[in-house]
Amino acid sequence: MPEMSEQDLAAISQLRSSAMRLSRRLRHQRVEESLSPTEIGVLGTLARCGKATPGELARKEHVQPPSMTRIVAMLEEKGLVRREPHPEDRRQVVVSSTEQAEEILAESRRRRNAWLAELAQGLDEEEWATLRDAAPVLYKLAHL
Repeated sequence: MPEMSEQDLAAISQLRSSAMRLSRRLRHQRVEESLSPTEIGVLGTLARCGKATPGELARKEHVQPPSMTRIVAMLEEKGLVRREPHPEDRRQVVVSSTEQAEEILAESRRRRNAWLAELAQGLDEEEWATLRDAAPVLYKLAHL
C-alpha cells in the first residue's frame, strides 16, 4: 500500500472513531446483563470455532491464559460452558458451550441485528448500498 495521504489518514481516524462508538452502542443491546463483554466474546468464539482448550481461547480472545482459566471457571459456574478431558492430552481440558449459552447468543444476535436494521432505516439507498458493499471489508479488518 502506498503512503497514506491526509485524506486517507482522516478516513482512518473517522473509521476508528465510528467503529468504537458503534461497538459501545451495540454492547448496550445485550440480552444477559450479568455477562461481561469478555465472557460474551468467549461464548461467541466457542460458537464460531467449536470446542477449544483454554489456551486456544486465550490466544483468540487476546487475554493471558490465567485470565482465561478464571473466565472459563465463571462461565462454568453459570452453566454456560462445560469442561471435558482433552481427547489426546490428559493434562488439558476442552471447553464447549452449553445449550443455554447458545440460546443467549442467538437472542443477543437477534436483538443487535434488529437494532442495527432499525438504524439502517435512516440511510438512503446509496448509503445502504455502500455499507452493504463495505461489510465484507470490515469483517476482514476485524479478523486480521
